[in-house]
Amino acid sequence: MKNIRFCFLIFIGFSTIKVQAQQAANKLDIFQDSLIKIAKTINKEQQSDEKKFAENGKFVKTLVDALKEPNSFNYAFDSLKTISVIKSPDQVFRIISWYLQLENGTYRYYGAIQMNNKGALKLLPLIDQTDNLSDPNAITNNQKWFGARYYEIIPVTTSGRLPYYILLGWKGNTVETTKKVIEILSFDKDMATFGMPVFDGKELKGKNRIIFEYQKQNAMFLKTDKHAGLIVFDHLAPFDPEMVGKFQFYGSDGNTDAFKIVGGRLKLQENVVLKNEANSNDDLYIDPAKNVKPVKKF
Repeated sequence: MKNIRFCFLIFIGFSTIKVQAQQAANKLDIFQDSLIKIAKTINKEQQSDEKKFAENGKFVKTLVDALKEPNSFNYAFDSLKTISVIKSPDQVFRIISWYLQLENGTYRYYGAIQMNNKGALKLLPLIDQTDNLSDPNAITNNQKWFGARYYEIIPVTTSGRLPYYILLGWKGNTVETTKKVIEILSFDKDMATFGMPVFDGKELKGKNRIIFEYQKQNAMFLKTDKHAGLIVFDHLAPFDPEMVGKFQFYGSDGNTDAFKIVGGRLKLQENVVLKNEANSNDDLYIDPAKNVKPVKKF
């Protein structure tokens, strides 16, 4: 009889937890719908900067209220397409980031780091200070953030040192150029630090972050290649040698460089050749260097 009663109490306990979790999810769904509506207002065509900032203020307040809900860390906000939400692979934190494009063609970035706390919400706001940083290579914190919209997190752990995280981000810049960034994030107690001199390679001594800048109409590849164990990116160069340092004339020159994590540091690998995994269509590919006629297989 005691066993039956005990099992019944466990069943009631699990049912209560399930109901509470469902109620929290429903609340977060409602918050997400509200955020989507505000985002549409922010991104209306011909919207003035003043109105964008005002609506973005409502967006920030609503988002913070949503994150105060229980289990919000596990809510993906995947229907809210205007923000990036990415978790660290070790589930320690996640970064929420987004931007406003202003009337003059520049960008303002917003975001927060949400720690995976079981108790009260622990949120580190990210305050974009790009325009106020005299040195873009400076080591900063979440209150002096070199803003970006992040899309990938790579954890790095080494013996005897605090772990750090590599962040890959997109950084719209002006009407002429776009930037991408390889940022380094580390934590010390309740503080978030951005930037760390972990890069090794030609002209990289003392670099705390890597900033790429190129012509706005072009695209740049910056992504991890898990198969090769590399962070790969297009090598950027000016279209004309006389345009060195004028980044509105920069684009990919067709070569690929990479960073490889070795002993907790990022070692530059130049002109890497990436090998795709075997594919059933490989036999149909014709290497132009071999100058051979294709063999039809159909």
